[in-house]
Amino acid sequence: MARHLFKRLTRRLQPFVDDITTNPWIRRPAPRLAAPNLWHLNRRSTARAVAIGLFAGLIPGPLQILGSVVLSILFRANFPLAAITTLYTNPVTIVPLYLIAYEYGRLFVPGSNHLNKISPPSLSWSPSFIGDLALWMGELGKPLAIGLVLLSLTLALLGWTAVRVGWRWHVVHAWKKRARLRAAAAR
Repeated sequence: MARHLFKRLTRRLQPFVDDITTNPWIRRPAPRLAAPNLWHLNRRSTARAVAIGLFAGLIPGPLQILGSVVLSILFRANFPLAAITTLYTNPVTIVPLYLIAYEYGRLFVPGSNHLNKISPPSLSWSPSFIGDLALWMGELGKPLAIGLVLLSLTLALLGWTAVRVGWRWHVVHAWKKRARLRAAAAR
């Protein structure tokens, strides 16, 4: 059911994709935008897109989606899916993710145990929250920077593996189902 809905949605987007990839303003300076892996969902481009989205989701600031698009073009991944995957980081999840990244980085940075007393800013929707958050992140320093890189690489690897394994499971399950249906029809 969901698969048919997804196919209908992607078919509906096809004229939009054709308009973009055949536009002379786009085609001349960026011919790589017409690459099929950037627009179609297959096992490889989907796994790459999820990995890129998970990696780029931890890029600080508003550069996450731009980073995912650039990496998608570079690694020939489905960039709409990569851009959507970056949205796992949002104002609610970013502080816990950065705390996990900090703890992850502390495992690899010797002598960083003295920073245990730094507490995150209280969550408020005031304009000063962004400044307080930036100040708090600056105090965390090296363990946070190393932890962000390591956590983004770990999430990318886990996402890539999960998509590849899930896709393979789905294909094998569909093959077995078709074989059962053929065997039942042959009786």
